[in-house]
Amino acid sequence: MSTRTALHVEETLRRSGIERRWVSVKRLMKEAAELKDPTDHYHAQPLEDNLFEWHFTVRGPPDSDFDGGVYHGRIVLPPEYPMKPPSIILLTANGRFEVGKKICLSISGHHPETWQPSWSIRTALLAIIGFMPTKGEGAIGSLDYTPEERRALAKKSQDFCCEGCGSAMKDVLLPLKSGSDSSQADQEAKELARQISFKAEVNSSGKTVAESDLNHSFSLNDSQDDLPTTFQGATAGTSYGAQNPSGAPLPQPTQPAPKNTSMSPRQRRAQQQSQRRSSTSPDVLQGQQPRANNTEHGGSAMLIVILTLALAALIFRRIYLANEYIFDFEL
Repeated sequence: MSTRTALHVEETLRRSGIERRWVSVKRLMKEAAELKDPTDHYHAQPLEDNLFEWHFTVRGPPDSDFDGGVYHGRIVLPPEYPMKPPSIILLTANGRFEVGKKICLSISGHHPETWQPSWSIRTALLAIIGFMPTKGEGAIGSLDYTPEERRALAKKSQDFCCEGCGSAMKDVLLPLKSGSDSSQADQEAKELARQISFKAEVNSSGKTVAESDLNHSFSLNDSQDDLPTTFQGATAGTSYGAQNPSGAPLPQPTQPAPKNTSMSPRQRRAQQQSQRRSSTSPDVLQGQQPRANNTEHGGSAMLIVILTLALAALIFRRIYLANEYIFDFEL
C-alpha cells in the first residue's frame, strides 16, 4: 500500500469516526434539552465537561419497598450511542442494585443484543423505576435485601448528596403529585419494564415464536429434500389438503424394505448391485424411450427424403446425358 493510499484510508476513517460522534452529540444535545426540567419522578442532565456522562435521579415506585426513596446514579454513554446501549451505575444505597457497579438490565450495556436505537435516556430512567420492585435473580449488580432493609434505605436516601454534580436529593425532583400525570408515569414505567423484560426473555431463549414456526417450516422443507419422491408427494398432500377437493385417496408412500443387519458385507454389496441393476432395467427406462424413439424416427425420415431427392437428381442427370449423347450421334 502506498503512502498516499494509507493517508487516504486514515482520513476516511477519521472522518467517519467524527461523523458518528457528531450524530451521538446531536442526539445527546436534543435529549438534554428535553430532560432539562425535572419532573416529580425523574431528572437527568449531562456533566458540564462531559456530554457522554450523565447524572440522574429517580423516585422509588409507589406501593413498593422503595416508596419515598430518591435514588441517584450515573449513565455512561458509548461514543456509538444510540447504536449501542449505555451503562447504568447507582450511587445511592437502595437494596436492589449494588452501589458503584454497572447494573445488568436488558436496557444497559450488559445486553447490547436487546438494545434498540429508538430508546433514549428517558427510557432508561423509566426502566430503572420499573425494574426496582422486580427480583434480582442473581443478575450482575443486583441485590435481594429484605423489605425492611429497603424501606430503611429509602428513608435514608433523601439525605444523599452527590459530590460529582452537587445534587441534593431533597430538592432535585418536583414534589410528588397525586394527579393523573403521576399515575400515568408510574404505569408507563411498569409497562416499559414488562416489555423490556419480555424482550430479554425472548432473546435469551434464542428465538421468538415466529422464528420457531419459521425454523419449523424450513426444517420441514429440508427434510422433504432428503426424502424420496413418493414421500414428498405424500407430505405435500397432507400439508395442502385444501388443494384436493375431490377427496380422491392420495398415493400411499412405499415403505422401504427393512434392512437385514445379519447380512455379511459381501451379501450387502450383492444386494446393492442388484438394486442398481433394477434401477437401470428396461422397465425403469421405459419412460425415457419414447423421446429417444421419436428423435430416431425423425432423423430416419429426414435421411430417407434426402436420399430420395439425391437418387431422383442422379436419374434425371443420367437421362439428360443419354438424350444429349443420342442427339450428337445422329448428327
